[in-house]
Amino acid sequence: MNAMEHDRIARAAVVVGSATLLSRVLGYARDVVIAYFFGAGWVTDAFFVAFRIPNTLRRLFGEGSMTVSFIPVYTAYLVHRAKEESQELVDVAFTLASSVLMVLTILGMVFSPQIVAVLAPGFKDPKQVELTILMTRIVFPYLFFIGLVALAMGILNAHRHFAAPALAPTLLNLSMIACAFLLFRRLAQPIVSLAIGVFFGGVIQLAFQLPFLIKKGVMFRFNFHFLHPAIKRICILMVPALLGVAVAQINVFVGQILASFLLEGSISFLYYAYRLIEFPLGIFVIALGTAVLPSFSQLVSEGKMEEFRDAISFSVRLVIFVAVPAMVGLIVLRKPIIHLLFQHGAFDYQDTLKTARALFYFGIGLWAIAGVRILVPAFYAVQDTKTPVKMAVVSLLANVGLSLVLMGPLKHAGLALANSLASMINVCLLLVWLRRGIGEIDWPRTIRSLIQVVVASIVMGWVAYWVVGNASWVSPGHWGGKIFFLAAGIAAGVFTYISISYLLRNGELSFLMEMLRGRRRPPRFEGEI
Repeated sequence: MNAMEHDRIARAAVVVGSATLLSRVLGYARDVVIAYFFGAGWVTDAFFVAFRIPNTLRRLFGEGSMTVSFIPVYTAYLVHRAKEESQELVDVAFTLASSVLMVLTILGMVFSPQIVAVLAPGFKDPKQVELTILMTRIVFPYLFFIGLVALAMGILNAHRHFAAPALAPTLLNLSMIACAFLLFRRLAQPIVSLAIGVFFGGVIQLAFQLPFLIKKGVMFRFNFHFLHPAIKRICILMVPALLGVAVAQINVFVGQILASFLLEGSISFLYYAYRLIEFPLGIFVIALGTAVLPSFSQLVSEGKMEEFRDAISFSVRLVIFVAVPAMVGLIVLRKPIIHLLFQHGAFDYQDTLKTARALFYFGIGLWAIAGVRILVPAFYAVQDTKTPVKMAVVSLLANVGLSLVLMGPLKHAGLALANSLASMINVCLLLVWLRRGIGEIDWPRTIRSLIQVVVASIVMGWVAYWVVGNASWVSPGHWGGKIFFLAAGIAAGVFTYISISYLLRNGELSFLMEMLRGRRRPPRFEGEI
């Protein structure tokens, strides 16, 4: 049992989660601004498509493949090589990444009309197509800056610095909010202000990382030694990682392409709903996934495979402890949350209902999405990037088939359900291959923890639903009372969940409580970490 590594993982997750919480709050403020000024219609559909393209490429060539391929190799250099060799690796990686990103950015801006035609074939209105192309060209340079931010994130995370990369997205949100307010009345098409905000958000995020890199003694310098052995290894790992992220993003695009054939606003309903799913994912699950890769990589580099499997088991139990109640809470409180956050201005009650339907079906798969985010880094740590790709391809095929079947009867909600079912297939396959390729995790303790969490979550959901039922969630107005009932429902639910988990002697709760107190004491509960 590696209590020290458990503490490192949990504390890193808390740092990333806290920074991500701020980012998510500002992200929702950004979405409230978008919903208020632009509602959910053809102009918002155009922006979300335009932003999706470079944002997807950023995930493909940025933190989606570059970071996960770079961290294990760079960590091995930090452990076994001299500082000069580690810096040389950084220099070559920076030179190669910036060159590739610049080419992709230029190509994207030139071929924006063709890209939009492929990714939003349901857009028939010439004005909507023209607007989407314009905004795509404005936001495409975001790819260049955010790709280098991803490289900086990999370097800082390998040095066990997590705060600056996690805080960077707050700058994007602030930039978009500021541009919306400052430029809304100054542009012929006001929504273009959001695209301008994205561009400046990328510039600011990169500038924000540089002082922290310098503090770690790392500089970005040009070095064109592209045949560097470590770069070769990173590229070998990056190809399947790239394919894996590509498959995940194709899943997103499948929903977007099919939604473009549905009722106007369907893309926006799915976007707003998934943004709410991303809240618990970002605050803890993605934060934990970010924290575990450097720890997993170091344990593997040091040959501590038993401690590596123990760290995987610990991470899985932690994510179960958070993801399951988050899933129940979002499903139970979906309508009040959407009503308070978005039902203002151009966003009406019907938009709330349609977004709530999408959130319900996205919500039932939250646990699976969370599981994938934790299990995949375990494969990356042992430099196996092929297995997650194979599982993701199966998930993609399932998503395409299920989407085509379900979009008829359920419309946009069917696309959300297909995404959730595909994620469940993915996590189950990863668990099977984890056992074969890496070894057995502590299943008895994991299953016991899961049962405790499910029981506590069910009671929590009932309590929260009863509290918020005392307010009406149809018409706007009476915001003070509604905020009170929603806050009371969330507080009552959290208190109930923690209380029941305590009574059931849940080990993960005990660990977190002791960590927050700043000390690790002997276990009080049977099965405690």
